[in-house]
Amino acid sequence: MHFLAPLVLFLLPITTLSQAVPTSANSNTAKTTQLKASELPVGAIITQCTIPGTIALTFDDGPYIYTSQLLDTLSQHGARATFFLNGHNRGDIDTSAEIVQRTLAEGHQLGSHTWNHPSLDTLPYEEIVQQMTMLEEAFVRILGFFPTYMRPPFLIYTPVVLGAMADLGYHVIGVSVDTKDYENDNPDTNWISFDKFVGEVDAGGSIVLAHDVYQYTVELLVDNMLADVERRGLSAVTVGECLGDPSEYWYSAGR
Repeated sequence: MHFLAPLVLFLLPITTLSQAVPTSANSNTAKTTQLKASELPVGAIITQCTIPGTIALTFDDGPYIYTSQLLDTLSQHGARATFFLNGHNRGDIDTSAEIVQRTLAEGHQLGSHTWNHPSLDTLPYEEIVQQMTMLEEAFVRILGFFPTYMRPPFLIYTPVVLGAMADLGYHVIGVSVDTKDYENDNPDTNWISFDKFVGEVDAGGSIVLAHDVYQYTVELLVDNMLADVERRGLSAVTVGECLGDPSEYWYSAGR
């Protein structure tokens, strides 16, 4: 994994970790640490960029068979994005290790979307923590570190979910532009998702939800969104960048 060599300096500041204070009655089930240097809150929903002139395209549920093509398209536009990955959902993160490595190497941000995409409101605290730590272990196998950003599946959360994320030190990323591309994964209706994108960006939205597991999101929607972003004079950047969070705080070397 020669691509990791440039990340040595990037990872050094992450080693300063401290024990988190539990926010749940069941928090003693998890050994948790969290980053203290980032100014972003943990265990709280974030839905908007704070850096003017930026927009954050995000893609959930991968890695999958279309992710490589999506990376090609982003590269052609000089755009960066954020990928909220599952361990085992449409695809499998361990068998897609090269795609995960490529995504990071090309300047995109990686985040957690849980191990196998359950609705976290249906799980007790201990199982929520397990969903996160199982995926952390997979990230460590592939990259040597794991993300400090996450998105809950189905955008569903409860106080217990947010408490677990606070205990684990995760920034919880919601959305302000939801393309609902899963409803329009065909060439005849994909324009509906694009129109939704345009309308919600017009209304001030800046963190965009799409999915790299849908063929026509990758083949049609992404190009159209990026052309619109360019027309507006916006910069397509990672979530961390659009929140002004230094990149050394996007990942953790361990607990």
